[in-house]
Amino acid sequence: MDFRPDWCDTGGMGDHEIRKRRFEDGGFLVLVVLVTLAFFWLATPFFGAILWGVVAAIVFAPVYRRLLGRFRGHRNLAAAMTLTIILALVIVPAFLVGVSLVQEATSLYERFQSGQIDLAVIFEDFTGGLPDWAQRWLATRGLADFEGVQRMLGASISAGLQSVASRALIFGQGALNFLASLGVMLYLTYFLLRDGDTMGRRIKEAVPLRPSLRDALVQHFVIVVRATMKGSVVVAIIQGLLGGLIFWALGVEGALLWGLVMGFFSLVPAIGTGIVWVPVAIYLLVTGALWQGAVLVFCGVFIIGLVDNLLRPILVGQDTRMPDFLVLIATLAGLNLFGLNGFIVGPVIAALFLAVWKMIADRDVPPPLQPSE
Repeated sequence: MDFRPDWCDTGGMGDHEIRKRRFEDGGFLVLVVLVTLAFFWLATPFFGAILWGVVAAIVFAPVYRRLLGRFRGHRNLAAAMTLTIILALVIVPAFLVGVSLVQEATSLYERFQSGQIDLAVIFEDFTGGLPDWAQRWLATRGLADFEGVQRMLGASISAGLQSVASRALIFGQGALNFLASLGVMLYLTYFLLRDGDTMGRRIKEAVPLRPSLRDALVQHFVIVVRATMKGSVVVAIIQGLLGGLIFWALGVEGALLWGLVMGFFSLVPAIGTGIVWVPVAIYLLVTGALWQGAVLVFCGVFIIGLVDNLLRPILVGQDTRMPDFLVLIATLAGLNLFGLNGFIVGPVIAALFLAVWKMIADRDVPPPLQPSE
């Protein structure tokens, strides 16, 4: 069976005409590649806005379809209402949290600078409450030099807080870029919601793959994006919110900041929120705040920790079953290459990698040739 497309049909042409047709087809293919690369280069400054616009359209597509039924097929009205829901549930709360985070980081940095929070005293209280064997262990590794550790921790923490606090000063300079990216994202989301089915069909028809393989890859891409958002972002928000509330109830400084850090680390498999609350719980127990430390350990294990174990299987289900080590590598690599966008890009690339090779492994293998007699 000949799988060549129609434009490859030579139609009984001579050798000269065939060579000319192949040269023209090759030139057109090069042109297509160059124009496509140029377009991607042109869209690079708005990569994040385009990515989040596509993600928002995929995640909120079921909401749009329900509203479309309610509004009797008025696509513009349904898309506008869906965009309003996205603004109310996602954009506005994220903006308010960001403003509060900058204010809290600025306040903490000022307290570090004024000496109200002394890292040397905190470190000495911590190490002083350790048992003798732990103090000897620290001494053998050069960590008993309190002044050196103080300078190291003080410089890193103060620098980090100063970096976050400085965002308040440069926000005005980057406000135009931020608003432009936000506008592109919302504008793209609106049209993807309204015309996504039509554009999706045209794109699928243009992809030079067999329909069965093409449809399977597109379906897998949509499933992975929805599962990543539901299983990662929703869990991260809930864990960060619970962690921040628990820290605030226990009187820990910078509860909002620590809650945001816990939410971020919950995106990274095998690390999770324990990288934040475990050291804090140890510090509370060592420095004599026994009931606060015990409450934090209990809440960390049985409340914050169980959120991931209970909610993630319910939200994700069996749609994207990837090995934990692959999820960890893909997430960390994505964050390293693409920043915050990487926690979506990394797992999606890894899932598509598995899907493509599964298709290769499951392909129909022809029977072996029989030796000629």
